[in-house]
Amino acid sequence: MRTQPVLACGRALRTLLVILFVAAGLGGVFLATAPAALAQDAGAVPGNALGNSSDSNFWRAIRQGESGNVSLPNQQAGVLIQSNGEDWRIWRNGPLKFWGGIALVGMLALLALFFALRGRIRVDHGLSGRTVRRFNGFERFAHWLTALSFVVLGLTGLNLMFGRELIIPLLGKEAFATITQAGKYLHNYVAFAFMIGLVLILVLWIRQNIPNRYDLIWLVKAGGMLGGRKHPPARKFNAGQKILYWLVIIGGISISLTGLGLMFPFEISYFEGTFRLLNLLGLDLPTSLSATAEMQLTQLWHAIVGIGLIVVIFGHIYIGTLGMQGAFDAMGSGDVDENWAREHHSVWMDEIGRQPGAGDD
Repeated sequence: MRTQPVLACGRALRTLLVILFVAAGLGGVFLATAPAALAQDAGAVPGNALGNSSDSNFWRAIRQGESGNVSLPNQQAGVLIQSNGEDWRIWRNGPLKFWGGIALVGMLALLALFFALRGRIRVDHGLSGRTVRRFNGFERFAHWLTALSFVVLGLTGLNLMFGRELIIPLLGKEAFATITQAGKYLHNYVAFAFMIGLVLILVLWIRQNIPNRYDLIWLVKAGGMLGGRKHPPARKFNAGQKILYWLVIIGGISISLTGLGLMFPFEISYFEGTFRLLNLLGLDLPTSLSATAEMQLTQLWHAIVGIGLIVVIFGHIYIGTLGMQGAFDAMGSGDVDENWAREHHSVWMDEIGRQPGAGDD
């Protein structure tokens, strides 16, 4: 009775083996009779593709960023390898981060050394108790709008550059991610306040920051900063303040333009045209840049100018607070002590006289 199931299983197994042999035979016949266009010979693949053959010029073009054809709306997807991305990463995480950090820390160290050697610059004849109006309310508003927005931009920008190394070890990755995301939105929106402030101080003070004959004397004597009781003559703004003003205006315009380029990616190109102009001076800069390369250069220049402005503003904050007695009052209340004004801006004091409300211009 038990032999019947065994025989049935045997017959089923033989039937399965026959089916497999027949299928294999049919497959062999199909491959043997396939058209020559479908055959592979030494790596050749249908459709004129390279297969496992190598074409050095073909791969060299891809490595150099040659763009192919894509059906996607984003034509940037046609670039398989963007070699400039590696150069950007090396520059950003290498020389820019290293020398930028050196510049920032170095400036703070120099200011600390200067304060240790020179001390606070005091009013030589003491405070008189009489004040003169130096900046009116609207001027102070323009200054503080520019200054406070720049502080926010500086801190959020420095976080993007150095936050991974400084914040993650202290607060952890989740805190860094939260801070950086909030900082990104702050950076993007506060940037417009900085641009408005920049326009205001340009219009308000450009006339008074044109160089004049007193500036050379001020520079030769280093503004009396190194010692001595005799301060060089100056009008409303001395040579040092004028240098700061034009650095902020020029640097601020540059960083605003590149910031707009980063906020609206692939929409604004600055460097291709700029390089063409610079090449007229004998340079040999690339004048055919991809949209991605434009973005990378924009980011690098934005960071360079930003760090440079922060270094300069460190000095401005020092002089306006700890470094010089009476200086903060100019942008605090708008009124400065008369002796301070005569020591640091003697020509300006002679021009405005001592009438009530003088100095509003």
